Amino acid sequence: MDMTVKLQVFEGPLDLLLHLLEKNKVNIYDIPIVEITAQYMEYIAEMKRQDLNVMSEFLVMAATLIDIKSRMLLPAPEKEDEEEEDPRAELVRQLLEYKMYKCMAYELRDRQVDAERVLFKEPTIPPEVLAYEQPVDVSELMSGVTLAKLNAVFQSVMKKQADKIDPVRSKFGRIEKEEVSLSDKMAYVEEYAREHGQFSFYQLLMAQCGKMEVIVTFLAVLELMKMGKIFISQEHTFDDIHIQSKIVA
Repeated sequence: MDMTVKLQVFEGPLDLLLHLLEKNKVNIYDIPIVEITAQYMEYIAEMKRQDLNVMSEFLVMAATLIDIKSRMLLPAPEKEDEEEEDPRAELVRQLLEYKMYKCMAYELRDRQVDAERVLFKEPTIPPEVLAYEQPVDVSELMSGVTLAKLNAVFQSVMKKQADKIDPVRSKFGRIEKEEVSLSDKMAYVEEYAREHGQFSFYQLLMAQCGKMEVIVTFLAVLELMKMGKIFISQEHTFDDIHIQSKIVA
């Protein structure tokens, strides 16, 4: 009764050579070519009986091994100036390159296996988290801004407003009290901030029609600053004060 022996399947002749080197525990840079060639020929002799369709590449490698073996057994020609090249050098280079790609293939296969175990979920944020608003720290908001600076800007704008008044014509007619609502002016400044984003305090006050509107606008700016809807900054003393909107459009 015949016994069938199943050989290990190799991907090519270099794969078989690496298997033999690992099996014999030899250094890839110092291949015992005689022993490895003998073992390689035993493998392909058995493979001939199994499948002739895959033998062409293995036979080419067998011829290469025999050629290297014969060159190593023959006496080397005497050369004084040139160092003799190791006949195994090209084979070692091919084996190292093949081993590198084989390790990379194993790494990619492991990553694919790990990736198949990973599940992704689209991010979902609870409504209460979306609705959360950072509380306004008034002390931090007002840092660097003093009433003296605001008063200086206010006095400068008031002086320019006074300079615009005709000293003669301003006395004509009846002077009536201007009705200016703080809430209306706050709504006006808030809308102005939403449209402009960032603007100067001086620019805002210059757009007002009279002294009462300037005063109420000044108060509206202070209220909106307290509420955290605008941010005020000034680079240097007596410079124009810049207002930046914190209102989401």
